[in-house]
Amino acid sequence: QVHVVESGGGLVQAGGSLRLSCAASTVFSINSMGWHRQAPGKQRELVATTSSGGIIVYADSVKGRFTISRDNAKNTVYLQMNSLKPEDTAVYYCAADLQFRGRYWGQGTQVTVSS
Repeated sequence: QVHVVESGGGLVQAGGSLRLSCAASTVFSINSMGWHRQAPGKQRELVATTSSGGIIVYADSVKGRFTISRDNAKNTVYLQMNSLKPEDTAVYYCAADLQFRGRYWGQGTQVTVSS
């Protein structure tokens, strides 16, 4: 059984910061972990992802503002979000890609940035 749990969302003013955390409980190997987001009326999009080997990918819209980090020993990934903008408002979902077993999603955490 696999559980993916996010925490750390909330309400912040534009220019502020938030830190999201995600922990995956599983006995299986995890290839990559990352963050996606979905704003109202829009499709879910990739924010940032990191592989077990340390390869990191960011969406162009968050480069220079967001930083993803990972603790492989704890199956945990973090997303430090700085210089937040109203357009960053969305539900943020954590995804864990398990070896041979596909992708598992968390329940999502709301991030709201007020102008």
